[in-house]
Amino acid sequence: MLSLARPLAISLALLISAATGHAASDVAVELKNESEPVLCAEKDNVTIKAISPEVQRFRIEAAHPAYIVGLQRDNWDADWTDCDMSGDPVHKAPVPPQRITFYESIEYWLVGYTFESFWRPADTTFRVGDRVEKGLHLVQLWKLGKTGSYEVLVVYPQDGYWRVRPLPPPQLSAAAYGSSFLFGPIEQDGARPVVNIKEIAFDPKTLSFNLAFKDGSSGTLKLDNVDQDRMVLDAVLDRPVTGGKAFAALRSMYVTEFNNDVARIAIREPGAKGWREEALMPFAGGTATDVWMGRATHSRHNTSSPDMVFRGFSKNPNPPAKPEAKK
Repeated sequence: MLSLARPLAISLALLISAATGHAASDVAVELKNESEPVLCAEKDNVTIKAISPEVQRFRIEAAHPAYIVGLQRDNWDADWTDCDMSGDPVHKAPVPPQRITFYESIEYWLVGYTFESFWRPADTTFRVGDRVEKGLHLVQLWKLGKTGSYEVLVVYPQDGYWRVRPLPPPQLSAAAYGSSFLFGPIEQDGARPVVNIKEIAFDPKTLSFNLAFKDGSSGTLKLDNVDQDRMVLDAVLDRPVTGGKAFAALRSMYVTEFNNDVARIAIREPGAKGWREEALMPFAGGTATDVWMGRATHSRHNTSSPDMVFRGFSKNPNPPAKPEAKK
């Protein structure tokens, strides 16, 4: 018997998306599952890649899980059980740890951090207007909510990992991050997929992150909407990612059904009469116009972390026409 939570979670994500008036996918993408089992809850062992030699535009959505309404207690503490990170590369930062405020308005502000070390060399630059900083390990976008300031997006410029989340639901002071995503031409650095970024430039007027990738291509992630239900990003590439490389990927963690950041996947296949839903780890891949990845039941790890949706895949890099207002 199918759990009612799974269709509900999918319906929530798609209902929210449909309300934006954006066109459906005109391209179906190949999905490749490169996930591997682990015992450590702090290691990203889930990798779902999206591959297409045609896509130049798509949507990335983070929506609260279906059970968020009834969630009264959350847990986002780190779980280092069965974890051994001693083999990870360590690159010392060229400057002391620091915090930089790039931009601040009444509603949004942008903050960057340099840590003592990172797993990759820090050569990506970050720019806002005339201010340019090199070597930042983390950049946060904050938004003023109903109960105060709230971090809605983070990016790690040196490996191209992004995390996003909606504003917290009314009964919680905060909601957890969970899965990360990659956007742009995905390469492999040892055991980890990465996106090699030369520069990120943030435009406060459009709430856009303009990315110059090291292979000479470029892309834009624009914050389209964020509220207490969802976060929506509009993703655009200046040219398709070819050569069999992925242009987007979900990175996450799964140890067990009760200890994970993502456990289920649902895809909408071209011409299918319904959704294909299954456990994520044994997912054999497929072709899809819409992809939902999330949870149907509570996890002990990042219990409130959002479901993730990739959809609206298009060959056209220009935004679709908005529907005319009803007279």
